Amino acid sequence: VESVEMPLYAQQQARGELVIWLTFEGSFWFPRTLLGIQRHFYGFYDQPELIHRMNADLLAHQHQVLDRVLSICTPDFMTFAEDMSYNHGPMLSPEMFETFLAPHYRRIIPRLREAGIPVFIDSDGDVTEPVRWYRSVGAEGFLPLERMAGVDVAAIRRQWPGLLLLGAYDKTVMHRGDDAVRAEFERLLPVMSQGGFAVSVDHQTPPGVSLQQYRRYLQIYRQYAERAGACTRCG
Repeated sequence: VESVEMPLYAQQQARGELVIWLTFEGSFWFPRTLLGIQRHFYGFYDQPELIHRMNADLLAHQHQVLDRVLSICTPDFMTFAEDMSYNHGPMLSPEMFETFLAPHYRRIIPRLREAGIPVFIDSDGDVTEPVRWYRSVGAEGFLPLERMAGVDVAAIRRQWPGLLLLGAYDKTVMHRGDDAVRAEFERLLPVMSQGGFAVSVDHQTPPGVSLQQYRRYLQIYRQYAERAGACTRCG
């Protein structure tokens, strides 16, 4: 935020040349990075006051950062980095979420939304159940919606029609040729056509994907984006 380049980024944003993405550490992520995953889990039971204090300090810091950011620009969207799920679901219970995470979010998400910043939760793993938790505190979207973790983007859209979606493209097919790449877009096209869904690789592009393969992925992506846009306009 203090970078001398930030005002330049804001000017480029105003000209429509780039998108500004703000990321905050989430209230599951932050204590985990300080304590480590095992001590973090024990801390919910053995040191609850410490977990609350960490997230209170995090909240104060985030409000200070937001003061500075909003004095320069309004980000196009933001994410809370959480990574609170694995491939069998969340790593904490709904009760733990409500006790330790929800109070933090209820004190920061309203301000973000009042500023016109769409709020996304960034969590790997199967987030099918946590979507409900984060929606209850005001989050508007989720990413990266990992296919390999069993996330069914169509099922999530059916259950949560207004949820913004980003990701969901199975990265493991990107090196397998045009047919595999197109088949994955075909899987996603019905949800793409409904709007509110920006397809993206569901985490990071694997190192085994060549530059030529990635460029081909983008070419095919544009074709399907045009098809989805046409369906959205007609619908």
